[in-house]
Amino acid sequence: MPPPPPWRRPLLEIRDLRTYYPIRRGVFARTVGAVRAVDGVNLTLQAGETVGIVGESGCGKTTLARTILRLERPHTGQILVDGVDIATLRGAALKAYRRKVQVVFQDPFASLNPRHTVLDLVTEGMLAHGLATPANRRGQAVRLLEDVGLGADLLDRYPHAFSGGQRQRIAIARALSLGPQLLICDEAVSALDLSVQAQILNLLADLRERRGLAYLFITHDMAVVQHIADRIVVMQQGRVVEEGPTEELLAQLRHPYTRELLAAVPLPPVRSADSIDTRHAVCTEGAQGG
Repeated sequence: MPPPPPWRRPLLEIRDLRTYYPIRRGVFARTVGAVRAVDGVNLTLQAGETVGIVGESGCGKTTLARTILRLERPHTGQILVDGVDIATLRGAALKAYRRKVQVVFQDPFASLNPRHTVLDLVTEGMLAHGLATPANRRGQAVRLLEDVGLGADLLDRYPHAFSGGQRQRIAIARALSLGPQLLICDEAVSALDLSVQAQILNLLADLRERRGLAYLFITHDMAVVQHIADRIVVMQQGRVVEEGPTEELLAQLRHPYTRELLAAVPLPPVRSADSIDTRHAVCTEGAQGG
């Protein structure tokens, strides 16, 4: 069968992917079993689409992401990006793949080298891939910071000088520096305050529109994923138990595990009308209107 035309081929296609970790015991560290972190996952992602991967800690979400990034070796299965099996990539082809798929980790303070300035952090990859030179890297770094809502005056500062939200914006700028098609966000907002979470989610949505990015958005929070994802994939114990378009899936939850995840979303306390201070409410509205 001939391959599908490029405009119909998924950007990312995962076929029966299994990533196991061996369990070793005894003096000779013999393998006596395996942890099935990813166990038969099938997934497709179109260019420009956002797919949310949802599940509790330990369900295999991050292992799936690390396998896509080729940081882990799968036991069996295929990962195709633009129709190419990434397991076959070597040398220059693998280096080109690194540009195509980038990642934003959960903790920006851990993922940013504390000894490097912002200028070094966001241009290191560009220099390695020949996308910038020592002479023009500062100008390119300024444009990247502007894309994520930061100013050029921050270029010579170090990660410890920033808030968590600012550090995550720097991590996003670094990921964007290589011009990726797919951005994997691994719990990218879970370590942030709620107000900052909303800002980062809005930034990601804006970058998607401007740059045509596709996102694989990994989270344990159904409230977050329903805000940003076109489709939701629910994982439990290394397997996909439910998936579908966001609105359809949330309107009719078929799997008990998905219902449990949605029930775990905290709701704001409900107060009766009698308990509300009307004068305070009026003052608040006036302040917001100004």
